[in-house]
Amino acid sequence: MQGQRIGSMIAAVFGLLFVLLNTGALPPAAAWTLRALAAAAFVAVLIAVLRVGAPGRVSASGASAAGKSPFGRAYWVVVAAEVVALFAGVRLLTGPLGHPDGGVAWVSFVVGVHFFALAAAFQTPFFNWLGVTVTTCGVVGLILVFAGAAQAWIDVIGGIVPGALLLASGWWGASGTHRQQLPAR
Repeated sequence: MQGQRIGSMIAAVFGLLFVLLNTGALPPAAAWTLRALAAAAFVAVLIAVLRVGAPGRVSASGASAAGKSPFGRAYWVVVAAEVVALFAGVRLLTGPLGHPDGGVAWVSFVVGVHFFALAAAFQTPFFNWLGVTVTTCGVVGLILVFAGAAQAWIDVIGGIVPGALLLASGWWGASGTHRQQLPAR
């Protein structure tokens, strides 16, 4: 599987999880609608990924050099730092700060920041845009937490919107629309 396809599936899986896990505080009709839309978006990304891998089609990233995994040491260092930051921040929020409702916003903040490191590691400027948007959702979500906002608003801003952004980026990477928008190198 090419790096582009793997990345698109990772984005889609986590985007779907963000939406599914953060709709509980919403009214049931809204929650089920968002879950259904997220599931449909996930299926669309999956189909696009499978189409890109079909014979006669070429992935945007091209063939990986000598069949090497696109996820080298830099990627795993970023992931390890992300796991440590996630754990430490959630423990701080749920413990001394007394805001367990802020976990989703913290997760979005950390996930957003990790895209800046991935942009550098993979030399993919698009990840900077994803980093800005997801990090912003996390920051706004944390502001809502400390301002005493309703859990539904925290979940929408800190979880559902980032989930939609991840699903959209998975689609963008898998569908080939980016090849028409980016200048050739």
